[in-house]
Amino acid sequence: MLILDSIDSLLEHIEVVQKDVTSLSSDSLLKISAYIEKHQLEVDDDIAAALQYQDIITQQLSATIEAIESMRKSINKFSHTFQSDEHLAQDGMQKLQEKLNTTLAEAKDKKNRFSGKTSCDEVSDEIEFF
Repeated sequence: MLILDSIDSLLEHIEVVQKDVTSLSSDSLLKISAYIEKHQLEVDDDIAAALQYQDIITQQLSATIEAIESMRKSINKFSHTFQSDEHLAQDGMQKLQEKLNTTLAEAKDKKNRFSGKTSCDEVSDEIEFF
């Protein structure tokens, strides 16, 4: 299906960009950490929080990549099925919809888990990590 091929191509592009940004983010965190260590700088609470935020960004990008990979796999499976049997394809479209909804729910859950704050701790500005 042409539309699914277009969506797959777009998702592939987004995945490549996300991987590039993840790599840059990780490199940035390593360089900042190496600079702090090399110059024996003291890390205050603000710097520690900034470093933790950088790690959260990398985790979020990784979760997004996982969601994209899952969506692409489902789309490709459906496209292959559609070419061989239209009835199976209709059933597959429903399953694809369910998988995409599950992928979205998992991505939202990972975002919440990696956000650095607990949902019940709205009063405090402190970051909690697991």
